[in-house]
Amino acid sequence: MTADAQTRTGKTGGEPGRPDPDRSNPDKISGGHLVAKALKAEGVEVIFTLCGGHIIDIYDGCIDEGIKIIDVRHEQVAAHAADGYARISGKPGCAVVTAGPGTTDAITGVANAFRAESPMLLIGGQGALNQHRMGSLQDLPHVDIMRPITKFASSVVTTERVADMVSMAFRECYNGAPGPSFLEIGRDVLDGHVDRAKAVIPEAGKYRASTKSIGDPADIERLADILVHAKKPCVLLGNQVWTCRGTEAAIEFVRRLNVPAFMNGAGRGTLPPDDPHHFQLTRSYAFQNADVIIIVGTPFDFRMGYGKRLRKEATVVQIDMDYRTVGKNRDVSLGLVGDVGAILAAVTQAASGRVDNGSHGRLGWIEELQVEERRQEQARLPKLLSDANPIHPYRLAYEVDRFLTEDTIFIGDGGDIVTFHGQVVKPRSPGHWMDPGPLGTLGVGTPFAMAAKFAMPEKEVFCLFGDGSFSLTGWDFETCVRFKLPFIGVIGNNSSMNQIRYGQIQKYGPERGNIGNKLGDVPYSKFAQMLGGYGEEVREASQIRPALDRAREAAANGQAALINVWVDPDAYAPGTMNQTMYK
Repeated sequence: MTADAQTRTGKTGGEPGRPDPDRSNPDKISGGHLVAKALKAEGVEVIFTLCGGHIIDIYDGCIDEGIKIIDVRHEQVAAHAADGYARISGKPGCAVVTAGPGTTDAITGVANAFRAESPMLLIGGQGALNQHRMGSLQDLPHVDIMRPITKFASSVVTTERVADMVSMAFRECYNGAPGPSFLEIGRDVLDGHVDRAKAVIPEAGKYRASTKSIGDPADIERLADILVHAKKPCVLLGNQVWTCRGTEAAIEFVRRLNVPAFMNGAGRGTLPPDDPHHFQLTRSYAFQNADVIIIVGTPFDFRMGYGKRLRKEATVVQIDMDYRTVGKNRDVSLGLVGDVGAILAAVTQAASGRVDNGSHGRLGWIEELQVEERRQEQARLPKLLSDANPIHPYRLAYEVDRFLTEDTIFIGDGGDIVTFHGQVVKPRSPGHWMDPGPLGTLGVGTPFAMAAKFAMPEKEVFCLFGDGSFSLTGWDFETCVRFKLPFIGVIGNNSSMNQIRYGQIQKYGPERGNIGNKLGDVPYSKFAQMLGGYGEEVREASQIRPALDRAREAAANGQAALINVWVDPDAYAPGTMNQTMYK
């Protein structure tokens, strides 16, 4: 190493396989241990990782700091698990992967967190600085690759700054709407040792500003006035309600101002299913008949028809954490930027004492929606109760919904099968629904399940898979077994990638409709058994609930479970048949 390199990185540790001369020196600290100290200061309890020679000093530091290390079988799983951990716990997630293919394997997980606004840090390895641009093992321009799909991406070039850069990356994760950050740390920077007195180690809780902004107080008053005079208002409570932990504020807003509520993403479960303000099937009806529509924490993306599904004559109000989202793809009457829970609380307070007379006039509007909700429920009831063989997906969804408890976290990982369940399943508690988010990434199920069970061990974790999605990351079922993170998995198995298959048949005809989307008939229960879990096959509708009960018992006894339910491959969800995701 050159003298210049030594100045930049501090003294490098011993050669691989030899004792580290500085390890026993209490006045010195390595880069990997500085990473662990910074993670500890952030409240990180666990890292998800797949080992590599570039990053092992981080493991050594995590052991000393009491941070759990969960090693998985694919880096995509590590990134998804860090994302899932952040969503369910409210704490930042962290994945640590090696350089080159380790980092590129994690890209999908980072991209998914980026679109889903999830605060996680990916740390990737890199070759030594004195080998820069020499073609070292697994050398790639990681920062350039990661920059478009992160809120912050940087190299760390000195050991002294390692902890400071980690805290900087996490700070950027929470700049506006949350999202992922990436740090590339070279092997010599991680293995290098510096004087503790020279290392920058931020203290926990001393480098964060409050994010509970309500924006312009005048806009709070404007929205309160709009709601006081509204006759047919409705609100969509989206992902950011849970991100901001604004559940209580949202509930009070809906109930005190008497506003019908719809929920999507992690906003599902904000209201209990029996709340008179809770609506699920009548969103399109409400959007076409309301005079005031309030969109909270959801962009006007494909899920919202880019804003075109909202009645043109309605007063549209958008509340979001990200200024760039407000008014994107559709003009709005009023936009408010800040913490969505704080904004809803402020609006409720501003309207207090003014809304009572107007809100009673909305009882007819709420009854109108309830009548339409019941009509749609009755229309699909025969399919929900169907005893057909193969099993109709609606029947599976019906049984799953009845199976859930207030302590069950529901995870959806699939295409058509999750679309069916999205119309039926009603989480019983806030934050108890997880799905990939707007990137539509398949394969999040197993990593989300392991993260949710680690973060909330007292909760029951239930994951619904499509057979196509399970096969992408299903090998990490073994990781859940190995780390004793039991969950209940159900595969809706139609031996197809059915959401694509339907569109293909409609576009090209049945003779070409099964090309590139048909899968083998795999008895996944045997896969679970092989990996040390509980597995069962279900081919009759009447056997769904007994199998779920046996899986619950297995999970309660510490055994991950997988129930393979064979569903009708020629039954398609309404959203799939409308192909709304492509419009």
